[in-house]
Amino acid sequence: MPTTSRSLVVSLIAALFVIASAPGAQAEDDSDEIRALVGRYAAARESSDPQAIRKLFTDDADQLVSSGVWRRGREALVEGMLSSSRRNPGTRTLTVDTVRFPAPGVAVADARYVITGSAGAADRKMWSTFVCLRTDDGWRIAAIRNMLPAPR
Repeated sequence: MPTTSRSLVVSLIAALFVIASAPGAQAEDDSDEIRALVGRYAAARESSDPQAIRKLFTDDADQLVSSGVWRRGREALVEGMLSSSRRNPGTRTLTVDTVRFPAPGVAVADARYVITGSAGAADRKMWSTFVCLRTDDGWRIAAIRNMLPAPR
């Protein structure tokens, strides 16, 4: 193989390694992990399990809920979620629509959030956005934003 061809092949292989290690290349593998993390969050909320909820979040996690209340810190999130579930019973369903990775170790997941079966109340249809960080212990939720769609 001539030197020029060999150099071209080596350059192409090097370029493929760079592309394969880029954040977007790993996104497909990690998007399943993010979807599973949101699923574990939904299950922990449904079971009202404070330990299961707690371990899903970073220490400094925060949540802006649809009423405008801002919960700051893991313990405030756990307490607020359990209290909210008691005040607003019903089945909570989160369906992740999109996951993207704006930077290495950072994921943003957008999910449809529906609460059904709440004592005669109409279903609540919202959006939730999860900001997730890759930590030494795996992916954790760093922030949640719950939004009610504005009336048209």
